[in-house]
Amino acid sequence: MRISIIGTGYVGLVSGACFAQMGNNVTCVDIDQGKINKLIQGIIPIYEPGLEDIVVENYTKKTLGFTTDIAEAIVNTTISFIAVGTPMGEDGSADLQYVLAVAKSIGQYMQHHMVIVDKSTVPVGTAEKVRITIQAELDARESNLTFDVVSNPEFLKEGAAIKDFMHPDRIVIGADNDTAIQIMHDLYSPFMKTHDRFIGMDIKSAEMTKYAANAMLATKISFMNEMSNICERIGADINKVRNGIGSDSRIGYSFIYPGCGYGGSCFPKDVQALAKTAKDFGYIPRILDAVEAVNYDQKHVISQKVFKRFGKDLSNKIFAVWGLAFKPETDDMREASSITIINDLTTAGAKIVAYDPKARDEAESHYLYGNTNVSYVDSKYKALKDADAVILITEWQEFRSPDFYEIKNLLKTSIFFDGRNQFKKERMAEMGFEYFQIGVQ
Repeated sequence: MRISIIGTGYVGLVSGACFAQMGNNVTCVDIDQGKINKLIQGIIPIYEPGLEDIVVENYTKKTLGFTTDIAEAIVNTTISFIAVGTPMGEDGSADLQYVLAVAKSIGQYMQHHMVIVDKSTVPVGTAEKVRITIQAELDARESNLTFDVVSNPEFLKEGAAIKDFMHPDRIVIGADNDTAIQIMHDLYSPFMKTHDRFIGMDIKSAEMTKYAANAMLATKISFMNEMSNICERIGADINKVRNGIGSDSRIGYSFIYPGCGYGGSCFPKDVQALAKTAKDFGYIPRILDAVEAVNYDQKHVISQKVFKRFGKDLSNKIFAVWGLAFKPETDDMREASSITIINDLTTAGAKIVAYDPKARDEAESHYLYGNTNVSYVDSKYKALKDADAVILITEWQEFRSPDFYEIKNLLKTSIFFDGRNQFKKERMAEMGFEYFQIGVQ
């Protein structure tokens, strides 16, 4: 099929590359000429394992193209995906200005019947707004062209997005007619050779499915973090509790690891947007509000442990930070716990020496830009020299089995704050570390 994808961010670029990998002819569109120029040169604006290889491969084969001209992109395409950002507004709602701007352009330039697919994460009711926007432009043109609007939420995990797209757990499609459903089934059929994971439903239910899924996962994380805070106060060990409850097949082990809070582009934004939607319709979402409140507090837990150990005045203290990204295998720092922890500590006068395998540029250029108390190094051990303690925030693989003797030799004092509970407290004590975890006294 001939496909256009409007927006070359995380979702748009991964989707375009994977569709091209299956033999479709894909044109990706972005208003940022600089980004398009870099993509044409094979320079990928985000880090995602495996993405660069398939982008370069399919651009070379001419099954994947890049342009800033939306009219050129949609002229011969059957399906056009809207995959632009929906940033969080001040009131927690999703900002739809970019989605509707794309819809307006499609209405202005489409020349034949098209299927318009909402791939961006959008609130319930957005498909109807897209429909109204496109129809208004067609009416202004006095055009009788027809189109379908479809909801196709993405369920990609950063760090495993290519695998998730090529081997999906499910493909959710919301549409209001069987023809549109069949077109989308045909598009996705190469991704379902071993098992039909296609789930068709009405549009509003599809839009809601994405929010409900992310809210459920965020709820598990905040629930477990709340349990960890209780365990720490009563003398229980959250790591043992996790093993005890995770063995129950009704609960499972996924998303029940205690830590210093969730971040990223999805969970924080989607929980708040769903809560805002609920309130707009007269319902107070008490669980969602609690999930967000617990997560907000959890991002301060590690810094509070530091203050308890070193005092509120951290002048002349140096802390090594391992990990800046909100999770491993990505350079994404949106809503990352590291931002909160580092800002807490530097506000108290501390100096930070940070290391992350992929997110350094994001920190320096944006998320920690202007914080003169933060410096960066290119290896985990360089961060440790003469530091008063090390703080592990992101559970990158290279942090799982470090040389603890080297850590002790480099640190000024053998103090280890572990925001992801990577190690056993007893073993750390045997090696002479003063070790602080989440949910353990």
